Amino acid sequence: MKKSAPKELIRAIRRVSAGEKYVSSSLAQRMADYLESGGEMIPHEKLSSREFQVMNMLGPGKSVTEIADELILSVNTVSTYRSRILEKMKMKKNVELISHAIKHRLIET
Repeated sequence: MKKSAPKELIRAIRRVSAGEKYVSSSLAQRMADYLESGGEMIPHEKLSSREFQVMNMLGPGKSVTEIADELILSVNTVSTYRSRILEKMKMKKNVELISHAIKHRLIET
C-alpha cells in the first residue's frame, strides 16, 4: 500500500518472492473486522475515499468549516459529505462516527 513504511515494503517483497503470502497489519485488521461482523461489510467500508477522509477529519472534532478550509471545498459540500456518511453508516450524530472510528482504530485517541 502507498502508506506502507519502506521496511514493511521490503518485508512484503521478501515474503512474496519466497513464495509466501503477505498480509499487512491494516489488511489483517480489516479481515478480522469483516469476519467478526459475520461477513457483512463494515459501515465505513461503504464510504467513498473522500467521504472516508471527511469522516476521519470529523473524528478528532474538526468543524465542517475547518474541514472545508483544509480540503479547499465549500462548507455546503462538506456538509453534504457528512450527511452521506451518516446515512451510509446508519448514524445520526458525529459522536456515533467518533465512537465507530475509535472502535475500528481509524483515529487515534
